[in-house]
Amino acid sequence: MNKIGLIIKREYLTRVRKRSFLILTFLGPILMAAIYIIPIMLALNSSTDHLRVAIVDESHWFEDRFTNNKDHTFILMPGQPIDSVKDMVKNGVFDMALYVPPTQLNIPSNAVVYSIRQVPMEVETYISGVMQKEIEDQKLMAKGVDPEIVSAVKTDVNLQVMRMDENGNEKETFTKVQFSLGMILAMLIYFFIMIFGGQVMQGVIEEKTNRIIEVIISSVKPFQLMMGKVIGVSLVALTQFVMWILLTGVLYVGFSAYIGLSNPEMLSQGTVMAQEITSNDIMSNETVQNIVQIAHSIDFGTIITTFLIFFILGYLLYATLYAAVGSLVDNNTDSQQFTLPITVPLIVAIISSFYIVNNPDSSLSVWLSMIPFTSPISMMVRIPFGVPIWQIVVSVVLLAVTFVLMTWIAAKIYRTGILMYGKKLTYKEIFKWLKYK
Repeated sequence: MNKIGLIIKREYLTRVRKRSFLILTFLGPILMAAIYIIPIMLALNSSTDHLRVAIVDESHWFEDRFTNNKDHTFILMPGQPIDSVKDMVKNGVFDMALYVPPTQLNIPSNAVVYSIRQVPMEVETYISGVMQKEIEDQKLMAKGVDPEIVSAVKTDVNLQVMRMDENGNEKETFTKVQFSLGMILAMLIYFFIMIFGGQVMQGVIEEKTNRIIEVIISSVKPFQLMMGKVIGVSLVALTQFVMWILLTGVLYVGFSAYIGLSNPEMLSQGTVMAQEITSNDIMSNETVQNIVQIAHSIDFGTIITTFLIFFILGYLLYATLYAAVGSLVDNNTDSQQFTLPITVPLIVAIISSFYIVNNPDSSLSVWLSMIPFTSPISMMVRIPFGVPIWQIVVSVVLLAVTFVLMTWIAAKIYRTGILMYGKKLTYKEIFKWLKYK
């Protein structure tokens, strides 16, 4: 155990001191935070010019339907031919021109926007939305239906989903939240297994190619070396994962505080909005209740505990297999034929995740969450939806037993393959190694 501890220490310190590890550790949270920060910064610093839009409406349907705001002004040009208005756009008098041609039918269905530069998407969406609503209202009135009545009868349905257990206890569930949470957890496990499992294999190949392994193997047993590498890299993965969470949280909180302090206008707008919401007790109570209900519907204790268990056991299982593959080959190119059987179950689990989130209690979902090679991903997709304790226990036990069995098999392969050079191995020859004591 002392020798395994030394190998773990060496693997851990060697990797965390690498420049690539430090760059990725700090760059990862920055990239994740940028997804939240950049859109806000662009919105705050955007200096969109005030657009002047000329309207030539020969159908006379929409002349008084467009309203001005801080971003654009609509100017009616009655009686003006569209060609002369287009010349005004070319000369910079207007930024763009909206032309609605006359229609021989009762309802105009076409319109054209002329502009020298690219028309902003929000302007295009606004114009088409106004025209669409006006046409719909006119159609309703033609049928003798008041559009106001149609707007009044539109109703949002609040559909609650209650899940009952065997004892009849009810608990509200939020499918969209569970869907997102399950997919995020599954993708985290998938990427960490692929990235850090590959690092284990790459490290074994490098030491084997540089003949360093011959020196190391004279002091420790092959099994000790393999386990030291697997555990050492797993600690590196956990370190990076924890750092990503902490740094992302710090960046998120810091940027939110910066926005509030450096943009008093936005802060005042938020205060006014908060006062308006607070003044409406029903709205405030509903908002708070929704947040509380969503929080109570998620069993954070079970999710965090099972995530750590399946993350660690799943990584250890695949890392031992990657270590065995690394001992079989002399370069990454030759490793592809051996890594394919390892990656196939992971890919199957990821693809099946889209089925599992829609059918978490189906037979296929249960079996995928029980099979050790797919359970780290498939079970994490199911966990947010609620999984019976006995299924979680059985899945963990099967995964742990499979890890021990695969460690024994990988150790036998590793023990022989680590000292073989320049030979193209076949699966038949590898199976022969497993018969040796």
